[in-house]
Amino acid sequence: MADSHPLVVEPGHPLVVRVRDICMTYPDAAEVEAWGRPTFRAGKKIFTFVGSTSERPYSIVIKPDPDARLAYLQDPRFFIPPYWGPSGWLGIDIDGPRADWTEFAELIDASYRLVALVRQVRQLDSR
Repeated sequence: MADSHPLVVEPGHPLVVRVRDICMTYPDAAEVEAWGRPTFRAGKKIFTFVGSTSERPYSIVIKPDPDARLAYLQDPRFFIPPYWGPSGWLGIDIDGPRADWTEFAELIDASYRLVALVRQVRQLDSR
Protein backbone atom coordinates (compact mmCIF):
# COMPACT_ATOMS: atom_id res chain seq x y z
CA MET A 1 0.00 0.00 0.00
CA ALA A 2 1.44 3.38 -1.00
CA ASP A 3 1.99 6.10 1.56
CA SER A 4 -0.68 8.77 1.05
CA HIS A 5 1.02 11.45 3.15
CA PRO A 6 2.52 14.52 1.46
CA LEU A 7 6.25 14.33 0.91
CA VAL A 8 8.12 15.97 3.81
CA VAL A 9 11.58 15.66 2.27
CA GLU A 10 12.76 14.77 -1.22
CA PRO A 11 14.21 11.20 -1.11
CA GLY A 12 17.00 12.14 -3.53
CA HIS A 13 18.15 15.24 -1.64
CA PRO A 14 21.92 15.03 -0.89
CA LEU A 15 21.34 15.16 2.89
CA VAL A 16 18.88 12.26 2.68
CA VAL A 17 21.34 10.34 0.51
CA ARG A 18 24.03 10.87 3.12
CA VAL A 19 21.77 9.55 5.91
CA ARG A 20 20.79 6.62 3.68
CA ASP A 21 24.47 5.81 3.06
CA ILE A 22 25.02 5.56 6.82
CA CYS A 23 21.82 3.66 7.66
CA MET A 24 21.97 1.05 4.93
CA THR A 25 25.29 -0.33 6.21
CA TYR A 26 23.56 -1.90 9.24
CA PRO A 27 22.54 -5.57 9.39
CA ASP A 28 19.03 -6.15 8.00
CA ALA A 29 18.62 -2.40 7.33
CA ALA A 30 15.66 -1.46 5.17
CA GLU A 31 14.35 1.85 3.91
CA VAL A 32 10.60 2.30 3.94
CA GLU A 33 8.75 5.48 3.02
CA ALA A 34 6.24 6.25 5.76
CA TRP A 35 4.33 9.43 6.57
CA GLY A 36 5.96 11.13 3.57
CA ARG A 37 9.52 10.56 4.81
CA PRO A 38 12.26 7.97 4.49
CA THR A 39 12.44 5.70 7.53
CA PHE A 40 15.30 3.34 8.20
CA ARG A 41 14.57 0.10 9.97
CA ALA A 42 16.36 -2.75 11.65
CA GLY A 43 14.08 -5.41 10.28
CA LYS A 44 10.66 -3.93 11.11
CA LYS A 45 11.70 -1.48 13.85
CA ILE A 46 12.50 2.11 12.93
CA PHE A 47 15.89 3.32 14.15
CA THR A 48 16.10 6.64 12.24
CA PHE A 49 14.01 8.75 9.94
CA VAL A 50 14.59 11.95 8.02
CA GLY A 51 12.20 14.88 8.23
CA SER A 52 10.82 15.50 11.69
CA THR A 53 8.18 17.88 10.31
CA SER A 54 7.58 19.85 7.12
CA GLU A 55 9.10 22.84 8.95
CA ARG A 56 12.22 20.74 9.72
CA PRO A 57 12.63 18.48 6.68
CA TYR A 58 16.42 18.30 7.03
CA SER A 59 16.52 16.67 10.41
CA ILE A 60 16.88 13.14 11.69
CA VAL A 61 14.88 11.58 14.47
CA ILE A 62 16.70 8.99 16.56
CA LYS A 63 16.10 7.01 19.74
CA PRO A 64 18.85 7.97 22.18
CA ASP A 65 19.99 5.92 25.12
CA PRO A 66 17.69 7.01 27.97
CA ASP A 67 20.71 7.90 30.13
CA ALA A 68 22.06 10.22 27.42
CA ARG A 69 18.72 11.81 26.54
CA LEU A 70 18.77 14.42 29.30
CA ALA A 71 22.29 15.49 28.36
CA TYR A 72 21.26 15.83 24.71
CA LEU A 73 18.34 18.01 25.75
CA GLN A 74 20.84 20.47 27.32
CA ASP A 75 22.24 20.95 23.79
CA PRO A 76 20.12 23.49 21.87
CA ARG A 77 20.63 21.58 18.59
CA PHE A 78 18.37 18.76 19.84
CA PHE A 79 14.60 19.00 19.96
CA ILE A 80 11.66 16.86 20.98
CA PRO A 81 9.87 15.81 17.80
CA PRO A 82 6.08 15.73 17.63
CA TYR A 83 4.43 12.32 18.09
CA TRP A 84 7.74 10.52 18.79
CA GLY A 85 9.04 12.72 21.62
CA PRO A 86 6.85 11.25 24.36
CA SER A 87 8.40 7.84 23.61
CA GLY A 88 11.90 9.20 24.19
CA TRP A 89 12.92 10.05 20.63
CA LEU A 90 14.89 13.21 19.77
CA GLY A 91 15.49 15.21 16.62
CA ILE A 92 18.51 17.12 15.38
CA ASP A 93 18.86 19.24 12.25
CA ILE A 94 21.36 17.87 9.72
CA ASP A 95 21.85 21.02 7.67
CA GLY A 96 23.56 24.24 8.52
CA PRO A 97 27.01 25.27 9.71
CA ARG A 98 27.00 23.12 12.86
CA ALA A 99 26.22 19.85 11.06
CA ASP A 100 28.57 17.17 12.41
CA TRP A 101 28.32 13.99 10.34
CA THR A 102 30.55 12.01 12.68
CA GLU A 103 28.13 12.82 15.49
CA PHE A 104 25.10 12.00 13.31
CA ALA A 105 26.61 8.60 12.49
CA GLU A 106 27.18 7.95 16.21
CA LEU A 107 23.58 8.93 17.03
CA ILE A 108 22.28 6.64 14.28
CA ASP A 109 24.48 3.81 15.57
CA ALA A 110 23.20 4.20 19.13
CA SER A 111 19.60 4.32 17.91
CA TYR A 112 20.10 1.17 15.81
CA ARG A 113 21.56 -0.66 18.81
CA LEU A 114 18.56 0.28 20.98
CA VAL A 115 15.94 -1.10 18.59
CA ALA A 116 17.78 -3.93 16.82
CA LEU A 117 17.52 -7.58 17.76
CA VAL A 118 20.38 -9.09 19.77
CA ARG A 119 21.30 -11.12 16.68
CA GLN A 120 21.57 -7.95 14.57
CA VAL A 121 23.78 -6.19 17.13
CA ARG A 122 25.99 -9.27 17.36
CA GLN A 123 26.31 -9.28 13.58
CA LEU A 124 27.20 -5.58 13.62
CA ASP A 125 29.83 -6.08 16.34
CA SER A 126 31.41 -9.04 14.56
CA ARG A 127 32.31 -6.91 11.52
